[in-house]
Amino acid sequence: MADDVTRLERRRAAEVARRGRIFDVRRRVMGVDVPALELQVSERRRREETEVGVARALDALSLSHDQMYIQKQKDEEERKAELARDLVQYRAVHQRPEDSLDADLTCDLKGASMIAFSVPEWELGPASMQVFQVCRCLIGSGGRVGGSGCRVYATLRAMQGEGLREEDSRRAQMEETARTLRAQREESAKQRRERKHEELQAEMRMVQGDQRALRLQILEAECKRAARVALSSFNRAQAEEVRERQRKGKQLKEAEDRAEIAHTVTSDLLTECPDSAVRPGQEGAAWRVLTDRWKGLTAEQRGAILREREEQRAEGERRRAIDRRRELAWDSQWQEQGRAQEEAERRSREAERERRRQMDKYNQELSLSQRRHQQFLNKRLYTNQATDHYFSQFNSSSR
Repeated sequence: MADDVTRLERRRAAEVARRGRIFDVRRRVMGVDVPALELQVSERRRREETEVGVARALDALSLSHDQMYIQKQKDEEERKAELARDLVQYRAVHQRPEDSLDADLTCDLKGASMIAFSVPEWELGPASMQVFQVCRCLIGSGGRVGGSGCRVYATLRAMQGEGLREEDSRRAQMEETARTLRAQREESAKQRRERKHEELQAEMRMVQGDQRALRLQILEAECKRAARVALSSFNRAQAEEVRERQRKGKQLKEAEDRAEIAHTVTSDLLTECPDSAVRPGQEGAAWRVLTDRWKGLTAEQRGAILREREEQRAEGERRRAIDRRRELAWDSQWQEQGRAQEEAERRSREAERERRRQMDKYNQELSLSQRRHQQFLNKRLYTNQATDHYFSQFNSSSR
């Protein structure tokens, strides 16, 4: 029993909620779906929160990338500084200046006094590297090298090219200089002889060129003279040929002029022959009249033209009479058709008036029948009037 009451109450509550949803004017008229709108609002808020979270994540990722880049730059700088320190340490340990080959020159000449020579210094020649080394030591130390002043003087003399065999070297040098001078004199003499020989050859070539030019001038003058003679002969022959051609042309023109004068005198133009103005045409074609030779119509031609004109006038009168008769026939036919059309229109108007009269009579009968039927419905059939209680029983349930 309690279950039935609970079920009944639940059904009544569901009915009340359903009635509230169905009979709500806002929903029924405007069609507003509140749950759907709330769902859309919640989805939009969730989407905005998601976008904000994604933007924050991207900002954090960008910040972390920047920090990583800065840390990487710091590590790179530290690595470069460490490498520089290691390089300085390596140079300080393994590349000391005092361990180099020229330490005696770059390290305050600490080892310059320890130089030992395998031969005496006065026997060293000017091309000795040891002498150069000693000289460098002397120059670098300002002459403050261990040893006597004689050794320094001998070293300086060796640098200037002097030694124990100075006389022999000077003699050899003088002989070499004499040989060089003799060779230069011989070379100069040889060059002078060759230059003189070339000048003689050039003068001979110039003389030969002048002789050749003179012969060419003589030949050219002879050729010009022969060409002038040939040209004069050719011009005389051309002039003779032109005079002969002009003479023959003049004779031919005089003969043509005489023939033209004779033809003009005996032609139909001056004799005024009427037959000359007519030229027979081709087969089946009319004769042609030459307008430049036509002298006018003959009596027969004028008579034929007048007869033809009279015949044309009579033919025109006949055609005009036929046209007048045809126009009269058309006018009568149009009048008959007009009268028949007017009669047909009159009968059509009478038939339309009769049809309208019949339609008005039918409409009056139909209106009278409708009024009688409405009076029957209002006064006999529908006598009970509906009250508010009758209308309130509708839409009282959601089913």
